[in-house]
Amino acid sequence: MSDTGAGDRSPEGTAPEGAHPDEPHRGGMAQRLNWLRAGVLGANDGIVSVAAVVVGVAGATSSAPAIVTAGLAALVGGAISMALGEYVSVSSQRDSERSLIAKERRELAEMPEQELEELTGLYEQRGLTPATARQVAVELTAHDALAAHLSAELGIDQDDVVSPWHAALASAVAFTCGAILPMLTILLPATLRIPVTFVAVLVALAVTGYVAAWIGGSSRGRAMVRVVVGGALALAATFIVGSLLGTSVAG
Repeated sequence: MSDTGAGDRSPEGTAPEGAHPDEPHRGGMAQRLNWLRAGVLGANDGIVSVAAVVVGVAGATSSAPAIVTAGLAALVGGAISMALGEYVSVSSQRDSERSLIAKERRELAEMPEQELEELTGLYEQRGLTPATARQVAVELTAHDALAAHLSAELGIDQDDVVSPWHAALASAVAFTCGAILPMLTILLPATLRIPVTFVAVLVALAVTGYVAAWIGGSSRGRAMVRVVVGGALALAATFIVGSLLGTSVAG
């Protein structure tokens, strides 16, 4: 009865007998997906945004100190911004989940019979016969009423509420790691810094797109094309703007 949610996990949190090894039956999926989302977005943003800044400045001037200063400012500001954004977003999600859990716990304490009928109805809507739905609802309620209702009604696991601090830290660290690459390549001699930065950034974006798709089980090629094309457009646009501004200032 894997559809019942609360009953498909053993007390130790291991996958149920007969489960496929490549399917997410274990607990903590929200936390792991939260880390993945924040990490991948942070790395991509770090690579693209910092690379765009240093390439744009490099298009306007060959001064290494000016390029490095702009890159460091983009790195620090971007990492803080990403962390704050993730913290605020995930905090709102966590608060909503906690409110729903508290509401469900209160309803179970005040109206257990109505809640049992509601759970039975939910399983009937999933295709179970009334008798089977009632039996499932009764057994799951006896095992863990709150977990059963959170899973069936809201799709929430009370032991898997996302952490805003984890998301913020993962996003900031990933952004910084991604930003290091363009910061290093832009320090190369003037004749090499732009082309090498372009190539290194696009390769790095292809890798992050592939890894994200591989972990999420989606199309690798489509994910790689998306991030590479987007990154190439961003770099080209900022380089053109920087070159035009540099020419106008020099003139």
